[in-house]
Amino acid sequence: MPKTGKILMAHGSGGQLSHDLVEQVFLKHFHNPTLANLDDAAVLPYFANDSRFALTTDSYVIHPLFFPGGDIGKLAVCGTVNDLSMRGARPLYLTAGFILEEGLPLEDLERIVTSMAATARAAGIQVVAGDTKVVERGNADGLFINTAGVGLVPDGVNISGADAQAGDVVIVSGTIGDHGMTIMSQREGLSFNTPLVSDCAPLNGLVAALLEASSAVHCLRDPTRGGLATVLNELARRSRVGIEIKETHIPVRSAVQGLCELLGLDPLYVANEGKLVVVVAEKDAKEVLAAMRTHEYGTDAAVIGRIVLAHPGRVVLRTALGTCRIVDMLVGEQLPRIC
Repeated sequence: MPKTGKILMAHGSGGQLSHDLVEQVFLKHFHNPTLANLDDAAVLPYFANDSRFALTTDSYVIHPLFFPGGDIGKLAVCGTVNDLSMRGARPLYLTAGFILEEGLPLEDLERIVTSMAATARAAGIQVVAGDTKVVERGNADGLFINTAGVGLVPDGVNISGADAQAGDVVIVSGTIGDHGMTIMSQREGLSFNTPLVSDCAPLNGLVAALLEASSAVHCLRDPTRGGLATVLNELARRSRVGIEIKETHIPVRSAVQGLCELLGLDPLYVANEGKLVVVVAEKDAKEVLAAMRTHEYGTDAAVIGRIVLAHPGRVVLRTALGTCRIVDMLVGEQLPRIC
């Protein structure tokens, strides 16, 4: 990245420019073996009893603050819980920092905090510390939230984006693109016969169920910014393997597909906030899929592809027409301020 350059909105997309920013600025100065893993949460030793804990942090800048299926408060709790869960951790504690813009209605703030509290209770996590700052009108778009989360990693659980193996099966927990297209429809004032609703949800219960079904889960990722395509590219690059997926196996709601076609977007790159990608050994794939489908957040789970030795670092999609195309990492910004 040229030192004379400037930050673009696309640097926040979760795609290629986001990865360039992390590698060329943050990793350069903060480099250490734990950070270099670039997983959703850091897994660290807890020296008192040889246990391990997971630690993550995130910030939320979504617009609008309220949307069908959630709000910025629910999103903040779910996003933090899910990042911990993607390392197989059991989420325990959360901190919340609020940057409030002058003029924000107090009733909106209380509604958001109430939503956070209810989501935290549902996920079994406690908000144990926080901070509040107020900035001048026009400097925060109402409200920004920063969180940190801590969880315990059970013995024997070792999950990382670098652990995918040839022959593994790739499973997605449900329909993709619901969150991103819900936000888009709200911003543009679009309505459909079947209303779009965000999939925002805490996934720790779903993760616990699939880990109970198999000890051969190698990777977990939640496809938020950059969508399914970007997460699959991350896994392929980190694990130095190829990934092949089938277009007809990827679950997409008709309303999401229709809006994407209308706007010229690809649902593979649209953000999700209540879905996960599982990479599991083929021998356990059926058991994991069955366990996921019995959980409320995994009823539409589907096998979408597998890990291969060919074309390492690449994701290849077999289309409905039987042709193949490379699915690259998101380069630009389909929809800013999505989470």
